[in-house]
Order: sequence, then C-alpha cells, then structure tokens
Amino acid sequence: MSAFMEQRHLGRTGLRVSRIGLGTLTWGRDTDEHDAADLLKTFWEAGGTLVDTADVYGDGESEYLLGRLMEGLVPRRDLVISTKAGSVPDPDRRFDGSRAHLLSALDASLSRLGTDHVDVWHLHAFDPHTPLEETLHALDVAVSSGRARYAGVSNFCGWQLAKAATWQLAAPGVRNRVASTQMEYSLLQRGVEREVLPAALDLGVGLLPSSPLGRGVLTGKYRKDATPPDSRGASDHLAPFVEPYLDETAGHIVDAVATAADGLAVTPLQVALAWVRDRPGVVAPIIGPRNAQQLTAALSVETLSLPDEICRALDDVSAPVHRYPDHDWSTL
Repeated sequence: MSAFMEQRHLGRTGLRVSRIGLGTLTWGRDTDEHDAADLLKTFWEAGGTLVDTADVYGDGESEYLLGRLMEGLVPRRDLVISTKAGSVPDPDRRFDGSRAHLLSALDASLSRLGTDHVDVWHLHAFDPHTPLEETLHALDVAVSSGRARYAGVSNFCGWQLAKAATWQLAAPGVRNRVASTQMEYSLLQRGVEREVLPAALDLGVGLLPSSPLGRGVLTGKYRKDATPPDSRGASDHLAPFVEPYLDETAGHIVDAVATAADGLAVTPLQVALAWVRDRPGVVAPIIGPRNAQQLTAALSVETLSLPDEICRALDDVSAPVHRYPDHDWSTL
C-alpha cells in the first residue's frame, strides 16, 4: 500500500485518518461487489484509510459487503472503519437512541463486518425520546468493552453536539470524549458554520463532512438543466436527494466553481472538494463515488491547494445569511 495521502487527527484524539474518507451509502444496493472491490482497492492503494458505513445502508448489506472485502482483499489493520447506529425503519420512530437498541445494533454491525471492533462508532442521529445520558452511556460501554475504539455523533445540531460533548468531558477517565461529528457540509450547504462548527472547534470534535460535493451537483454534471442518465439525479430513489440543490441559487455557486476550475486548469470536483477539505475544523470529507474512475478523479485533489483569492471568492458567492444572534453586536 502506498501512503501518500495526508493523515489528520480525528478531533482531539490520537487517532489519525486519511483526509479523504470513502463512503459506502450505496454499497449492496446500487454498488455491486465488483465495483465495491475496485473502489476499496483503489482507495487503499492511494493511502486512504477511513471507510464509513452504517447499519442501515442497504439494510445491512453495505456492512456485510465491506466485511467480505476486508476478509479477502484489503487487510483490516490498514483501515479505519466507521459505522453508525440509531436509525430504525419505523415510521413512528425514526431514531432509537436507547442503550438496548444501540448496543444490540453494534453487535449486529460487528457480525456483518466480520470484526471484533470498529474504529469509530457514531450515533446516527439525536433521539429526543431517550435521555441523552443513556444514549451516551452506550458509547462508553462500547468503548470500554473494546467493541469500539472511539465514539462520535452524526446529524446533531449545535446545542445537541455541545451538550453531548460537554457531558462526556465532565467525567474524564469515566466517559469517553466525542471524537467526531458527521454532518452535511459543502459549498451548497454551509449551515453547520452557524453553530455546529463553532461548537466542534471549541470542544475538540472533528468534523467529517458528508455530501461534500453538494450531492454531486458541484461536479457541474447538472449544469444547463442536464441530468446524465447514469447520475443520481436520474435515479428514482435518489433524485429527491439531489433535487433541492438544482435551484437558481445553487446554479450561481456551481458556475463560480466552474470558473475557478477553468482558471486553475482543474475540474469543478477538485475545486469543491479541496474547498471543504481545508475548512477549519474539517478532518475528512466523506465521498461516495460510484466507481473507481470517479474515485481516482476525487483522490487527485490530494496535490491541490486552492489559492487564498479563490477561497475568498467562493466564500463570498456561497455565503449563507447568518444575522442575529451570530452578528457581532458589540460593534454597533
């Protein structure tokens, strides 16, 4: 395995991960075993280590497929495996953060993955019906029992992340710190900058951005109202996922990314991915390529650093409207 990809610490922990992560949302559903094998091998050979999955991806098939590939293709010791628990296919209760559900889900994930531990275990979402201290205790049990090395959260808003991370820090040596949070973050979705990212930076929680390419829109493939037949926008079950980012506002941002890419003689994908990868607090964007060719194109961003003036221009064109209470009223 080559190891040219830069490694970063996951939040304020000793765990180091590749600064690009490989997502497996479509594995076992849209991505078959052959393509998944090509993806994992290409990622590993490029020095990639962080592979992200969840117990609900493909109804468990994503974890099962990753486990099979670790058994015969890529050594388990070379990978940092992240999975998630807490989402449930129940229309009356979308998330279950009870200790009983979470620890059972973790055991099932380990069985499908064919390993005795995951490196990072994330709560998939906040459960308002379970006391947070019970949910967080499940993370502590997972780590103390050796079933998880580190623990994090996903899809927690600012106050939820701050409360969880502060609770864990209140009893050092007894509770395990929140190492990371997974949140959608891209030039088309900068909502985390309002409260989640400041909380993460203050509390030493590393951010793992999901959908860093704006659900594929920032690649420019949908410009001029085009929808490539092999894209997610043309898929019956993924088109609603992409559609919110096909409006006029997003179009202006995509045009700016394309202009920057032309000026730098690179691709819009590279510009968009480099921008989010190097934002303060970001550890590793999680990308979800369909095939090894797309992955190779994304990994080529390793050698790209955007000039400051390009970053400022992209910041300006994509800036979200944050006023009260974020505005510095002391200057008035």
